[in-house]
Amino acid sequence: MRRRAVPWDFIVFDTVPSSGPSPNRMHWHVRLRDQEPGDLVAAGAVVLSTPGPGEQHWVLADPEGNEFCAYPPAADF
Repeated sequence: MRRRAVPWDFIVFDTVPSSGPSPNRMHWHVRLRDQEPGDLVAAGAVVLSTPGPGEQHWVLADPEGNEFCAYPPAADF
């Protein structure tokens, strides 16, 4: 059985203070292989925000509502 490749090159996990507004205990960032997170959306993620002025990343949520950031290949984070 061949495993399906994930649409990112690597993943970074950051801790999140429990006093923040997010219910997440961890916030993760992914660097995409493509310029946009279409593969993540096709896999069930929901786009919460798109890159605005001075920003490089999308904020998405997985099907359970956990938020994460997705960066294009050339972005630094």
